[in-house]
Amino acid sequence: MNIVLLSGGSGKRLWPLSNDTRSKQFIKIFKTAEGSYESMVQRVYRQILSVDASATVTIATSKSQVSAIHNQLGTDVGISVEPCRRDTFPAIALAAAYLHDVHKISEEESVVVCPVDPYVEQDYFEALSSLGRRAAECSANLVLMGIEPTYPSAKYGYIIPEDKENISQVSVFKEKPDEETAKSYIAKGALWNGGVFAFRLGYVLKRAHELIDFRDYRDLYDKYETLTKISFDYAVVEHEPQIEVMRFGGMWKDMGTWNTLTEAMESPAIGKAILNDACDNVHVVNELDVPVLCMGLKDVVVSASPEGILVSDKTQSSYIKPFVDDIDQQIMFAEKSWGSFRVIDIEEGSMTIKVTLNAGHRMNYHSHERRDEVWTVIAGKGRTIIDGVERSVTVGDVVSMKAGTPHTIIADTALQVIEVQIGLEISAGDKKKLNIPSQVR
Repeated sequence: MNIVLLSGGSGKRLWPLSNDTRSKQFIKIFKTAEGSYESMVQRVYRQILSVDASATVTIATSKSQVSAIHNQLGTDVGISVEPCRRDTFPAIALAAAYLHDVHKISEEESVVVCPVDPYVEQDYFEALSSLGRRAAECSANLVLMGIEPTYPSAKYGYIIPEDKENISQVSVFKEKPDEETAKSYIAKGALWNGGVFAFRLGYVLKRAHELIDFRDYRDLYDKYETLTKISFDYAVVEHEPQIEVMRFGGMWKDMGTWNTLTEAMESPAIGKAILNDACDNVHVVNELDVPVLCMGLKDVVVSASPEGILVSDKTQSSYIKPFVDDIDQQIMFAEKSWGSFRVIDIEEGSMTIKVTLNAGHRMNYHSHERRDEVWTVIAGKGRTIIDGVERSVTVGDVVSMKAGTPHTIIADTALQVIEVQIGLEISAGDKKKLNIPSQVR
């Protein structure tokens, strides 16, 4: 199975756990069989491989999410990186060219495209496999998954099939309606359009070449910023007469708000939290190392992270976005390909960060022009390379770097470092990547 997962969005609706670099699919709230927690992207990736261990999985995403994907899934997963956001048609066209030119997937093979963040069970991925097989075998150019609606939602577009068979020709597509109109659609046998579909790779490549002037994957990547923003539905689906829809009646939830996300939580609290017996339908997600105490609350979500603290009625939590849009502050937590960092303190002229590096990983060799840095190792063992000189470091060691000095740190074991940045102008943009001298590689 060739599957493309569309991973987009910034983290406005699930603030404070998400931010401009940490979207909802990277939040670890789903309990695993081993008792740890995994994110949506980890859950979906694991479920795909449990159905088809040889599946070619490619994540279409922006540059800002690549580090988090590598941190959570490792380096084996394919990534089609969008240089900038251009909506779903350019993203899918780029991913198709990536599969054909980089992975050498035949134009005759089928590809399944779906969002990275639905909350689903194993039968969904078995249905994706069936969707891919159908696309490879039938005469239709597109095969869509239609979700059996559980209520008249105004959040989704609708697919109205020609009949009530499991697989049917599509009669018409309908845009997101109001609730009353949705009821009339459902009475006609309409299905939710969950943005899941399959096609033969050559079909989308042909449509891409018809709409975009490019030679191959590299050429398309280089001119990506010049492309028109347009959705796959508008660019392709609305102009294609040969479309089938396959029904899916299993569990399918869009985890787009705190209200829907807490419905998927197996326990009322993640992290340090105390709820007294008078609490009813209360959920807490606490990423801070301090306790949260809730007493006598009803239908409330509480979330605490380095980004901030949310206390909200669950229904009202759906309207969080405009308030979060007005919050302008330093990113306080981010996952990187080598580990993660968490901002501990910000003062005028300094910033203090806790850096966690995974064993066997290292930062880029780099320098800063406008700030000094001091590292204090608080856990683990590793090596630093400062201005081309390598030295071993362990708990208690302190390393200082003046502005302009090339440096990196390598984790031989899991490594934790307190980093103090000192300077009149501290910014994420003050970083120059360098090549490590050959004598210390």
